[in-house]
Amino acid sequence: MARIAGVDIPKQKRGVISLTYIYGVGRSRAQEILATAKVDESTKVQDWTDDEIGAIRDAVGTFKIEGELRSEIQLNIKRLMDIGCYRGIRHRTGLPLRGQRTKNNSRTRKGRRKTVANKKKVTK
Repeated sequence: MARIAGVDIPKQKRGVISLTYIYGVGRSRAQEILATAKVDESTKVQDWTDDEIGAIRDAVGTFKIEGELRSEIQLNIKRLMDIGCYRGIRHRTGLPLRGQRTKNNSRTRKGRRKTVANKKKVTK
């Protein structure tokens, strides 16, 4: 496996797909990275030369990815919670923050159903 930005990317996949295994790199950014490094998108990772891998590492290094991006996102969320804005309060209480309804859905954010004591049983 090729190792770029501390992530093992799969050898058997095309370059543009395997670069998306890096946190912060999607399809369009992967295409941009390969264009900057002058590597063909359809070439599989196992067929990359050492020079191409070096050029890709340099191109990836210009972006904020992996741990640096994760920490920036966490700092942004912490800032919202500290200033007590609507989005920060929703983050703090674990509810959806982009205007979704919470009466029926939003189980991803709210977690498993909690029942009031002695009211009804939770069905699985």
